Amino acid sequence: MPPKKPPARTSPRPGPRRRPQLRNELRIIGGRWRGRRVKFPPVKGLRPTPDRVRETLFNWLQPAIAGSGCLDLFAGSGALGLEALSRGAARVLFIDREPAVLGQLSATLSMLGAAGAELRLADATRFLESPAESFDVVFVDPPFADDSWRTACAALEARGWLAPDAFIYIERPAREGPPALPEGWILHRTGRAGEVGYHLARRQAAPLAPGETR
Repeated sequence: MPPKKPPARTSPRPGPRRRPQLRNELRIIGGRWRGRRVKFPPVKGLRPTPDRVRETLFNWLQPAIAGSGCLDLFAGSGALGLEALSRGAARVLFIDREPAVLGQLSATLSMLGAAGAELRLADATRFLESPAESFDVVFVDPPFADDSWRTACAALEARGWLAPDAFIYIERPAREGPPALPEGWILHRTGRAGEVGYHLARRQAAPLAPGETR
């Protein structure tokens, strides 16, 4: 009698494939465009804020972001400004000195059908020398090799770019620790993810004089 053949092995059914994260592409984490993937140009020093950091940051900002006016000073990939618009910001002004960056951002905003976005081709620190507008949330995330965040933060405070209780997000190499802040700002939240240090400051409104309203 011939020996019995062992039962044929069946390969496990493959699970659903995840789309790989492509270079020069990022995913919007939350809001009406949650899960949408958008592109950004291969510009030297351009480093989108990681997904995990954005998720934490916008959890911190959740009470303040809807209906807010935001300034994305070193827009780059647009990750922060796009996330703000997706989550209900009324207006985001994107500033960047690279034409390729703003060209891609313009295409992305058009693709998303975004309202409330403005693009300005300018160096961030020089832009802050222009007549000021008041913003509720400001993102300060220059390339890590660029130290102009200090000048930018000082100008935001000195030249009147901030609402009385504005939030200011600063992203720097984690090895540098929490940033030194202008007078009248406090460190509201701080965190670290690998080599990225992320910090949310808040401007403290001056106390009201007797009879004064805000």
